[in-house]
Amino acid sequence: MAWFLNFYRCARCRRRWTDEWSCMCDDTCPSCGARDMTPFDSHNLTDIVEQDGNEFIAIRSPNSAEHDPNYRELGRFPTHEAAVEYLTERD
Repeated sequence: MAWFLNFYRCARCRRRWTDEWSCMCDDTCPSCGARDMTPFDSHNLTDIVEQDGNEFIAIRSPNSAEHDPNYRELGRFPTHEAAVEYLTERD
């Protein structure tokens, strides 16, 4: 399942906040309670490459993820580029 880091700005009080979720959904302002705030930006976190020592780990949020990304390791690679290429090929 896709996983996103959403960036919000409240139309009422101008507070900014972030929230991770499985979609780019509207949210409620944690400061003033204004509802239906749409993200002004989102980063797709479905696929991530993390470094572990000299290795780069390709991880993905599985289709079964609901309330957290529940990342699964897909493979370990000698370079960041190799891990990104592997994830790109698995799309």
